[in-house]
Amino acid sequence: MSIDSGYRMFTTRPEILGTFGVVTSTHWLASSAGMSLLEHGGNAFDAAVAAGFVLQVVEPHLVGPAGEVPVVFHSVRTGRTEVLCGQGPTPAGATLAHYRSLGLDLIPGNGLLPAVIPGAFDAWMLLLRDHGTLTVRDVLEPAIYYADHGHALMPRIANTIAGLKDFFTTHWPTTAQVYLPGGAPPQARKLFRNPWLAATWRRVLREAEAAGADRERQIEAARHAFYRGFVAESIDRYVRSHEVMDESGRPQRGVITAHDMAGWSASYDAPVTYDYHGHTVAKAGAWSQGPVFLQTLALLKGLDLQSAGPNDAEFVHRVTEAMKLAFADREVYYGDPAFVRVPLDHLLSDPYNQARRALIGEHASHELRPGSVPGHEAQVERVMDVLSRLSRVAQPGKTGGKPAPADMRASARRGDTTHVDVIDRWGNMVSGTPSGGWLQSSPVIPDLGFPLNTRAQMFWLEPGLPGTLAPGKRPRTTLTPSLALRDGQPYMVFGTPGGDQQEQWQLLLFLRHVHHGLNLQEAIDQPMSHTQHFPSSFYPRDRKPGHLAVEASFGPDVIADLRRRGHLVEEEPEWSTGRLTAAARDPDGLLHAAATPRLMQAYAVGR
Repeated sequence: MSIDSGYRMFTTRPEILGTFGVVTSTHWLASSAGMSLLEHGGNAFDAAVAAGFVLQVVEPHLVGPAGEVPVVFHSVRTGRTEVLCGQGPTPAGATLAHYRSLGLDLIPGNGLLPAVIPGAFDAWMLLLRDHGTLTVRDVLEPAIYYADHGHALMPRIANTIAGLKDFFTTHWPTTAQVYLPGGAPPQARKLFRNPWLAATWRRVLREAEAAGADRERQIEAARHAFYRGFVAESIDRYVRSHEVMDESGRPQRGVITAHDMAGWSASYDAPVTYDYHGHTVAKAGAWSQGPVFLQTLALLKGLDLQSAGPNDAEFVHRVTEAMKLAFADREVYYGDPAFVRVPLDHLLSDPYNQARRALIGEHASHELRPGSVPGHEAQVERVMDVLSRLSRVAQPGKTGGKPAPADMRASARRGDTTHVDVIDRWGNMVSGTPSGGWLQSSPVIPDLGFPLNTRAQMFWLEPGLPGTLAPGKRPRTTLTPSLALRDGQPYMVFGTPGGDQQEQWQLLLFLRHVHHGLNLQEAIDQPMSHTQHFPSSFYPRDRKPGHLAVEASFGPDVIADLRRRGHLVEEEPEWSTGRLTAAARDPDGLLHAAATPRLMQAYAVGR
């Protein structure tokens, strides 16, 4: 699997090796649930769906049932690599005129106003219907068990809830009902239950099985219950009858309706791909930030990364500077391709990247430098003008702009994300990045036990931009699972939570594996870095020109070298950055899996 490059690394845990199946995710309970379905005869798609539902229960500050999920996968049966888009779009009432009439310059990061159509449930059900083999009961039962019987609450979740106790009690009492049992924050590492969510999933299951014994009819009945039945009705009823406090500083009413939900379904896309050193990387399209990874590969393709060590300052510098250029293009070109013409072929072309590559020098850039694509000059000028007015420039560690009250800032804090990778014994591969519906970002729908998704905060309220708000439009999500083929054969699935950092941490994993021969666990365990040089995708859209966050484990010499090159280095504690997971399959059927030790909860399992 890895070339003998001379780089041998100690790891925190072994790279898992097997032949039957591997599951790796950001929580051991989700990994175990997925593996259990493999053991009971399911395939990689069944396992991924079960793991996805468990993540909604055990990491509610990172993902919820009303969230979204993009999935990139390879099916042995069809022989195709595809993308499943579970990114819900905006409701019909999400017009630019309406939001501007509320006196907003940016869409708040919390409350009901930024709610988009829940996408994950339909995506998981389509994956189960079209590629899985098991039933709705099989994939929901592990999640129902943990919601009903309880799971050990991780300290980060307990701390998040404790920090929001007053806000929930004062402004979002339905959330307090679920997450402040007895009026007090739940304790870390003690059992926490969500019986309201368990009841919701049980009702979905009852309605599914009432459709008869046929597996596909049950799945269709479950989809109906969620999008055209009691779930959609409960969401509609709550949103119509409530105004809730958000970061704007006043109560706002949402615009999502049952009609919006009834008219939408998840969909399949062809992946965007790029060939790099014998590998073909497949990503979601420009409705995600996935092509940033590919653009960065196109820039790095002409540079020598092999001679620099995997933790050398030269390696970090070149990767960071290439990322800055790719992310600058994201800001001015990416958007939902159903609404925006995105010139991806040009952005990935050799002539374009040869010219852009010349901008990577020995000194760190502090400017946002998008490229010029013929026919898009006015668009670039327009986007850069908006960014200069509305994106907030902050020094590393600080956020610009007038601060909102403390309890609102805590609630508006984005909830991050989860991830799951699965490969089964037949060679089916799945990589999914579930997110959204965070407990701290929108009030719980009382009949259902979960909150809505606030992904619409990624839109701009300025006309004429790729990311301008419009009804039925997908936000340019940060969620970006990855699949790589090697020598034309499906080989590796990988990903991470982390918002704008997802592509950056994934790229370090991929490059260290490809160029330095590190196995998956070795590559994940190396020091991580990322930049916030470009505007954040999340409210309040701040940026830190020249910023570079590095884990202290790079060592003082490397960090000093990066500072000499002009990077504004923000030193992070060791083992604090990134939540990568990965799995791979050799041509002879040997399976590999790994998961980060950071935050002490991601795990790879397999046999």
